[in-house]
Amino acid sequence: MTAFHPGQLVMVDIQGKSLDAATAAFLRENQVRAVCLFRKNLGTEAEVRQLTRDLREVMGPTALIGLDQEGGSVVRATFLPQAPSAMALGAADDEQQAENVGAAVARGLASIGINWNFAPVLDINNNPANPVIAERSFSEDADDVTRLAGAWMRGSLKEGVACCVKHFPGHGDTHVDSHLALPTVDKSRAELDALELRPFKALRDEAPAVMTAHIVYPQIDPEHPATLSTKILRDILRNEWGYDGVVITDALMMKAIFERYGYARAAVMAIQAGADMILAQGDLEEQGKSIQALKDAFARGELTAEQGRVACARLDKLAAAYPVRHDDYTGAPRQADDQLMRQAWASGLTVLRGAQAPAKDAALRVFVQPEVPTDGVSEAGPSGQQIVDLFASFPNAQVEYVDDILAMDWASVPNDGRLNIVASTHRMRYAENAKQWRPDLHLVLWNPFQALDVPGPTVVTWGYADGALAGLQAWLQGDLQATAQSPVQLGA
Repeated sequence: MTAFHPGQLVMVDIQGKSLDAATAAFLRENQVRAVCLFRKNLGTEAEVRQLTRDLREVMGPTALIGLDQEGGSVVRATFLPQAPSAMALGAADDEQQAENVGAAVARGLASIGINWNFAPVLDINNNPANPVIAERSFSEDADDVTRLAGAWMRGSLKEGVACCVKHFPGHGDTHVDSHLALPTVDKSRAELDALELRPFKALRDEAPAVMTAHIVYPQIDPEHPATLSTKILRDILRNEWGYDGVVITDALMMKAIFERYGYARAAVMAIQAGADMILAQGDLEEQGKSIQALKDAFARGELTAEQGRVACARLDKLAAAYPVRHDDYTGAPRQADDQLMRQAWASGLTVLRGAQAPAKDAALRVFVQPEVPTDGVSEAGPSGQQIVDLFASFPNAQVEYVDDILAMDWASVPNDGRLNIVASTHRMRYAENAKQWRPDLHLVLWNPFQALDVPGPTVVTWGYADGALAGLQAWLQGDLQATAQSPVQLGA
């Protein structure tokens, strides 16, 4: 048996907005040093600070407290200044702005005791049908992803919050969400080198951590997804590229892994493959099974003491470089960061196919779905009321709620001279029926690839945070020119 506890190699989640006695005892008993927080854990800002203080006290000086604060729709601490999505930054194409945003995100996180952010995304979204990445990617161009994600990461690291680039070796060209099933990317190594792998390779010396993808690349390893693949993690990332930062798995509870391998087997296979830490969500019993599986594997010699020592040392180094702290984040600095985020959102606003703002006195009909719930990865979409508010200065605008905008029948739209506007607050691509829609203006507030589904003038915000909607409202009112260029092909 090794001199360390295998719980040091496991990141868990917790169930509530405060640290209960049973969870605290579990963390201490198993020497768990890492917790990932999700929306379910985040109450008020004060409650989050107390939670992370309590976690730091229980887990000690090498504690790692992480979450997903990418920007756009994938944010957990929604009370902090709302960062633009990666693709909004890609549309603005301003490296300094990307670095400033990354730094501002880090300042907010450091104030609430987060020292590890699972961002930025290095996936290249060259597949418009991708159901899970979309605006989370900076671009469809590998060099642009490298430039902008690298700048964002440098901003974060300067402010003392560790980044974790993801999802290695690339989740951009998938048709399947790995939360729901196991995707396959059937590309040769040469093809991957030419596109997906380029940002990861280029930034490997700067990125303190890498998160793996639950994707099978059959031309490299036909048997195992990257998270469990020695050929991908050890042979390419570790040995060929010489990467010596932390490698953490994406959540093992995702169906792509759990349904095929289960917690226990997957935990051992991931460490064998070259990961340093597994992300094991679930209840205490399920997390305990992952830890016990690692204990047993070390005891049997399936995992060696040297593997455990090296992994633990990498994690210790990460925690030492980026300790948990609770900086003051009030007053002018926070206000400046909020303004920065709003300006960044506005600078990414993109018009397609000659879209123009309607006249103030025009008779408008705006179609929108009243509510779009969260899918578990992203936050919930904007409410119908937020769309109503966009048109507050248009006296002849009427908003019509559609229960499911994906199923809207354009034949039922009156031909009465009103300008028809479709405001998409949905993440899913439209169905075939959308090809028959003929809106006078299409407002794409989430998945930019919906612009491919509907012909006609279109405005793309790349997200629906307050700054995105404020920028769109300014454009609608004629107070803002949209000068950004789409970083992905959205049709002529």
